[in-house]
Amino acid sequence: MFDKERGLYIAHCPNGALSITGKMANRHGLIAGATGTGKTVTLQVMAETFCQAGVPCFMADMKGDLSGISQVGKLSGFIEKRMPEFGIENPEFQSCPVRFFDVFGEQGHPMRATISQMGPQLLSRLMQLNETQDGVLNIVFRIADERGLLLIDLKDLRSMLDWVSQHSKEYTTKYGNISTPTIGAIQRALLQLENQGADKFFGEPSFDINDLMQTEGGKGVMNVLAADKLMMQPKLYSTFLLWLLSELYSTLPEVGDQPLPKLVFFFDEAHMLFDGTSKALLDKIEQVIRLIRSKGVGIYFITQSPTDIPENILGQLGNRVQHALRAYTPKDQKAVKTAAETFRANPAFKTDEAIMNLETGEALVSFLDEKGAPDIVERAKILFPLSQIGAVTEGQRLDIIKGSRIFGKYDTPIDRESAFEVLMAEADKQLAEQEKQEAEIEIPQPKAEKEEKKKSGMMGKVWKAVLTAITSTLATILGTYVSDKVTGKKTKSRTSSTGRVVKNATSAATRTITKELTRDILGNLVK
Repeated sequence: MFDKERGLYIAHCPNGALSITGKMANRHGLIAGATGTGKTVTLQVMAETFCQAGVPCFMADMKGDLSGISQVGKLSGFIEKRMPEFGIENPEFQSCPVRFFDVFGEQGHPMRATISQMGPQLLSRLMQLNETQDGVLNIVFRIADERGLLLIDLKDLRSMLDWVSQHSKEYTTKYGNISTPTIGAIQRALLQLENQGADKFFGEPSFDINDLMQTEGGKGVMNVLAADKLMMQPKLYSTFLLWLLSELYSTLPEVGDQPLPKLVFFFDEAHMLFDGTSKALLDKIEQVIRLIRSKGVGIYFITQSPTDIPENILGQLGNRVQHALRAYTPKDQKAVKTAAETFRANPAFKTDEAIMNLETGEALVSFLDEKGAPDIVERAKILFPLSQIGAVTEGQRLDIIKGSRIFGKYDTPIDRESAFEVLMAEADKQLAEQEKQEAEIEIPQPKAEKEEKKKSGMMGKVWKAVLTAITSTLATILGTYVSDKVTGKKTKSRTSSTGRVVKNATSAATRTITKELTRDILGNLVK
């Protein structure tokens, strides 16, 4: 809880209240402990304490339990038992203003980002690309930027990859080899992302991080991300939160150390951020975490063991809450020892032994003092939340979503002209030009040539008829002559017989020619 005397009051030990110093709250922190030791309740207590101080928070709700922070708490046997330990007689149960978010848009306001905002480095991690594929993806982004093509959603990136593949020879000398198999591998990775639901995340309207830093009635708004389904896709979950941190870092102005941070970011299941992360990306994460505090943002990692966090980053987490750890194996014992060594020792007890004997709701606590130095570790009990412990009903969630100030701002997706539409238009234009060229292969003849061709065709038919008639006549004459010679008959008048044949043949030829001419003339008139 927050009050003027105690400040950000989180826990209580035999020596008194343990509070986070306001101006040191942006120096980041760690909540660690085995499953079931009270990490989620500690997170809720810290979040509602920041809320009461007017500091907005962002947190991932892994099981739906944190949604209860939106409802007023009530007295229970557990709380009644803990009240005397903190010297509290009449707790003022209260709720926090909450906005529910969901990458898939099912349990809260949608949270989207464009492909360009995500960038090739985070996308490469999300798709688990190798070094060669990562290099080609960077080339594709560069070419899209040079051509002024917007990469907004997955179909934009897919069409851009296809276009680059078709024009790869144009860029080989400038950027290096772009092979078809590599493009194909990236396309397959995109398909896997789409099957995981990432197509709902990439698009517009893209999320405005300023909507995370709002207050209502003097209290900081609690931005709760529904992550139960998102957790099934750990790469998408961690990459999304890393993108959010990067957006905060690149967008917010420098403010230095303030009396209270502008935003507190809780990163649950933090080990997912670092699993399988390349050295280059790990360096970027370290840089963002180190420098984002000057933007007024505090980051608190929640995980089982401090060993889940790389040493360079662990050293920047000054505010520590360590719940119980179990040491069943040599590896577990080593983790306990490492966790103990991260605290400033207290001569009153052995830190490593205390870690293994902590009760549920009890923790080793060490916060930074006014000068930024870690306090001596104390064995303390975490306060109970003043808001509801446990999940809300679907009806309560829906009422909160509809009553939000940003209801309707992100709910309807927008699909404006981007790389996909531009490249499709170019492809259609090229196809039309190709069809036009193919149609122009048969060159039209001039009118005079057409007429001459018609005449030639007509005369050809006439002469064909004449030749046919003459051939027929000659055959008849020759046939009659040969027949007379063979039989020895003498025709009464050979000349007259031959004349009659010629006459008949000529008449036949004349009739044939007349018919052909008439047919051609009438055909031309009809045309």
